[in-house]
Amino acid sequence: MAILIVDDSPDQHLLLRSILTKAGHDQLIAVESAQAAFASLHLDEPPTSVDIDLILMDVLMPHIDGVAACRHIKQHAQVRDIPIIMVTAQNDLDNLKEAFSAGAMDYINKPVKSVELLARVSSALTLKKEMDCRKERETDLRRSNEELQRALREVKVLRGLIPICASCKKIRNDGGFWQQLEEYIGEHSEAEFSHGLCQPCLKKLYPSVYQD
Repeated sequence: MAILIVDDSPDQHLLLRSILTKAGHDQLIAVESAQAAFASLHLDEPPTSVDIDLILMDVLMPHIDGVAACRHIKQHAQVRDIPIIMVTAQNDLDNLKEAFSAGAMDYINKPVKSVELLARVSSALTLKKEMDCRKERETDLRRSNEELQRALREVKVLRGLIPICASCKKIRNDGGFWQQLEEYIGEHSEAEFSHGLCQPCLKKLYPSVYQD
């Protein structure tokens, strides 16, 4: 699972890379600014899948700080579910509240401790994996539901060429037998019939009763 490191400090890059690589995390991307992070996440491109599963975001960075970057990332649906862990040298409660409000899921204090980093990264990646599985199940369920609805719409819908007698209007069924029109339609659709007589038939059948 890929981890994006966003920090303007080369030393911090080396430290995080060293800890994560030794723990077996070999899919690491390191950038030095929020703008570079946005590019790695393809935020300026049409929505597409992104192969990043976790973001380690430094709080204090030039131009766009980590909290603002976190807020901006969470505004894009295609990357909204990527967990973001803030990496900060500040223990200021207001800053942490602001980070959580922006969408961060956790934080790590500098100087980074190996045990704490790996524990929080493991927890975040587990959460991401569970969220991906849930989204996949929801997608499969939605697709199955759409297929079911489509199948239901097509149930008992008459299709194709139907042989019908030009004289008596009976229909020849699949067994080669001739059926009354209403009987055939009743077997092949959800239609119900309410019988009556039209005016031409009334005049023909009951000439003495029907009045023009």
